[in-house]
Amino acid sequence: MLKNKLHQWLLAGVLAFGTPPGMAAQDEVTADQVVTALEGTFGVTPGERRNHTKGTCALGEFVGSPEAAAYSRSALFSGKRIPVTARFSLAGGNPKAPDTAKSARGMALEFKLTDGSLQHMTMLNTPVFGAKHPQTFLDMIVAMKPNPATGKPDPEKIKAFKAAHPDNLAQAEFLDSHTPPASYATSAYFGIHTFKFINRNDKTSLVRWRFVSQDGEKRLSDDELKSSPPNFLEQALMARTKQGPVKWDMILTLGIAGDPEDNPTLAWPDNRKQLKVGTLTISSAMPQKGAACEKINFDPLVMADGIAPTDDPILLFRSPAYAVSFAKRLGGM
Repeated sequence: MLKNKLHQWLLAGVLAFGTPPGMAAQDEVTADQVVTALEGTFGVTPGERRNHTKGTCALGEFVGSPEAAAYSRSALFSGKRIPVTARFSLAGGNPKAPDTAKSARGMALEFKLTDGSLQHMTMLNTPVFGAKHPQTFLDMIVAMKPNPATGKPDPEKIKAFKAAHPDNLAQAEFLDSHTPPASYATSAYFGIHTFKFINRNDKTSLVRWRFVSQDGEKRLSDDELKSSPPNFLEQALMARTKQGPVKWDMILTLGIAGDPEDNPTLAWPDNRKQLKVGTLTISSAMPQKGAACEKINFDPLVMADGIAPTDDPILLFRSPAYAVSFAKRLGGM
């Protein structure tokens, strides 16, 4: 009963807020519409996430670099060891999706900062996202809905979607031209969006970040793509952490005037200033059922002082969409 009431309260609150501040006026897509579309395309696994349903939990820590303090006053860069709860996942709402699928992989992090606040980061292993506006994402999910007769998406609907939404092409081309990672541990993960770093003097810098594996980047070969079992990623990560900690360098890219701030489908030029601002260490991994990451809503707008969002419509939309999904699974739906 309590879960149902909480679900109703959360859902009512999300829908009452409507379009988040900063959302493009022409974008009238609601969080409930997107979550409903995900359910229609992938089905519903009660009590589970509607997107990135298949996942693995992990635990570790983060140590920020003092050099980052010139750009952000966040306690994330205190230089102290910060506990991290992580979740690695496959895009989409199918809990039985094969690990060889040419879809995005995710890494979500919750940092418990030294001042008691939380910082979330939700990333993908693609350098750009597949939608400039929520409408594109909604239309993509609808186009992907399987035809009952074939069990697969209608090719004509996919073709029509691509023709109508050029903002989807960059990510789609990346996924088509790159085989999936051989392990969650051998992949880079990108923050996708532009964020604001704010230092102690209230100076704001536009930044993007990514986490680069110290194990190096390794993708499945064409032969491995055909022969790998459907559920190897979780076992591979657990086996790797038993050998020793897995580490990623957090790399910050500093934007300049004219770099896109509100369009995650566009990459920044390679010649922008970059610096290492910390190291993420994952020391253990485990199935998500009953583990620490299972009940976390990795809302990307959970940010501590010193880091702030831009007016990116996709970034602002993710928070209410995550809330609708979280409310439903919290209610056992």
